[in-house]
Amino acid sequence: MRIILSIIALISFGTAVAQEYTPSFGRELPRSAIRIYPTAAEAAEQGGTGNRYMVPVAAWEADGNRLSASFTVPFVWINRQVFLRLGWVSGAYEVRINGRTAGYDADGNVPAEYNITKLVEEGRNRVEILLDESNPAAVLESWKENPRAETGPAWVISQPTLHVRDILSRTRIGEDGDATAEIGIVLKTGSLNPRTSRIYYTLLSPSGNTVTTGSREITLGMRREDTVRFLARIPYDSLWCDTLTAPYRLQLKTQHEGRYEEYLEQPLAFRTAEAEQGRMTINGRPVALKCREVPGNYAPSELRKLRGEGYNTLRLLPGPVAEPLLDSCDRLGLYVIVQAPVDTRRSGDSRRVGGNPTNDPAWREAYIERALDSYHTTKLHPSVIAFSLAIQSANGINLYESYLKVKELHESRPFIYPDVEGEWNSDKLLTE
Repeated sequence: MRIILSIIALISFGTAVAQEYTPSFGRELPRSAIRIYPTAAEAAEQGGTGNRYMVPVAAWEADGNRLSASFTVPFVWINRQVFLRLGWVSGAYEVRINGRTAGYDADGNVPAEYNITKLVEEGRNRVEILLDESNPAAVLESWKENPRAETGPAWVISQPTLHVRDILSRTRIGEDGDATAEIGIVLKTGSLNPRTSRIYYTLLSPSGNTVTTGSREITLGMRREDTVRFLARIPYDSLWCDTLTAPYRLQLKTQHEGRYEEYLEQPLAFRTAEAEQGRMTINGRPVALKCREVPGNYAPSELRKLRGEGYNTLRLLPGPVAEPLLDSCDRLGLYVIVQAPVDTRRSGDSRRVGGNPTNDPAWREAYIERALDSYHTTKLHPSVIAFSLAIQSANGINLYESYLKVKELHESRPFIYPDVEGEWNSDKLLTE
């Protein structure tokens, strides 16, 4: 009888923990940071201060655990999709538009987007971020100490009904030494009815020459998405590495019923990154990784100093990752190991009930969400050569499941967990 009662108690405990955790809802699928432009000329200029289709949200007002700001929806956005992109928030949070809930994010450390089309109106609108003061997910964030209400860069974005949702890239080196790049353009529609548009693409070399160009007509049913793929041949001597960092440029535009609706121009760099017997290879050549741990908001101006000290790799600490830092590493040829925001050292190392949440199945979705968010929001940066699933978090079922889930991405870059202690759920990667 005592054994049966113990089992019942364990089940009850697991159920109670599962009920405490509030999973994210209302978010769009995570994607790379892409910029939308209303004209080809503006896309080519790559302006970063905003344009007719991307408006920064600033002048946030703080009131306890609440942040609020205003933004304007112009008439030209009518019959288009409207998204709110938040670069990061200092804790788990609910986002409201004009007093109505748009969604909830249990992981405020990475960029998140919300489709707010049905919540906005022409003219002035109000956005509120309400930090979850009870935030049970704080158990996964041991590096934080009483964080105050803060948010990173925020944008309101206008895209057509059938729009570019994300960009994918994969590179393979052939037997002749040159590479083949597979580029995917993920398209999504917000329409309730089938919608047909045409996507135009052009890939330019670092010198500005056209590598490949084409277009594809695509029809998507209700709120569906699909990926248009094309291949490009990339000479070996133009692959990204620590000494050659000039990017290619991908130009995109969508057309519906004869009218161009959005333009994008995305820098793309091609390279392979794999761990072979624990040794990192870039473009098939082994490299020794000399690592320096830095926060995700590390000042880009300090990077050259690290290079001068002999470091060639940044291992990021858990927390928000600043896009300018990754952009700078892309340009300087510094390697980066991105850290998922999971650090549970305050819970100790015990795998028993009530111990570290890594071995508590109630937290499975939270661990997987953080691993996938971290991957998808940084995957296009060539400097990112590996992903770490957690730090100082014992080991257990949730990191097993996280490792299996990211392996479904068929990504050649390694996924590691430094404290695996000989278990199988980490790719081997030697660093200094």
